[in-house]
Amino acid sequence: QVQLVESGGGLVQAGGSLRLSCAASGRTVSTYTMGWFRQSPGKQREFVASIRWTGISTNYADSAKGRFTISRDNFKNTVYLQMNRLKPEDTDVYYCAADPNTAELRNGAPDYWGQGTQVTVSS
Repeated sequence: QVQLVESGGGLVQAGGSLRLSCAASGRTVSTYTMGWFRQSPGKQREFVASIRWTGISTNYADSAKGRFTISRDNFKNTVYLQMNRLKPEDTDVYYCAADPNTAELRNGAPDYWGQGTQVTVSS
């Protein structure tokens, strides 16, 4: 069993930056693909970014490309999402996810989810 705990959310002005963290516990996720999703009330949870266990292969949603960077520290069992040039439309609850299978994670069906952290971007 894996527990994922996000942190780093908050309120920021448009154009600002935030760094989200997701700490995994229970078992090592060093061989798992990790990812970030986001969700607004009444909307489907959408993929933001993912990173394979090597830390080399990453994927981003079009909305995140050029502004967000996903990274991981397998020694700390932690994945990060650096978000720059934030926009009001980035306001969402951000969820961390983990799965041994990259395709399952990117399809929105990972084995594990965190509880989410709120990001609010004011205009």
